[in-house]
Amino acid sequence: MNTFTVRLLGVIDGLNKIVGWLMALCLGAMTVLISWQVFARFAMGNSLTFSEEVSRFLMIWLTMLGSAYAVRRGSLLAVDLVPELLSGRARFIVNLVAHLVSLAFYVVLVVYGWNIAQAVAFQSAPATGVSMFWPMFALCAGGALCLINTIAVVIEDILQGGESPHQDHLILEAEG
Repeated sequence: MNTFTVRLLGVIDGLNKIVGWLMALCLGAMTVLISWQVFARFAMGNSLTFSEEVSRFLMIWLTMLGSAYAVRRGSLLAVDLVPELLSGRARFIVNLVAHLVSLAFYVVLVVYGWNIAQAVAFQSAPATGVSMFWPMFALCAGGALCLINTIAVVIEDILQGGESPHQDHLILEAEG
């Protein structure tokens, strides 16, 4: 591996560490908000006006960030019957084609996610008054992160001759 590739993969892995921390923050905030909502509703007889909306927005971001994180780890849900039946170069080509189709989908997600976010930017959420741009921007941001992570996975697959380190890691996790 050349120096540029090692640095690029290191930057992408660093970005994924940040994404992991953002996911933890989203989940922690959701837990606190929903717990307080339940407590306030049943113990105090009066619920918060904004907690459900903020939790919903955090769930959207958590889903999109989590999908990007899963792409990099090789743990995104997939039907991998055909690659499992193949080996060597045929398996590498099928995986590469699957990644290329995924890349095309992520480009569509980024472009249309941006268009949707721009189209609803003038609207405000009813409880918080937050621009609807921010929850919709999660589509664009998640798609961009999925795109970056898929490129990293393809680079690793090419450099390792088609043997994905992510698949072996998942197999070892499942067995042990």
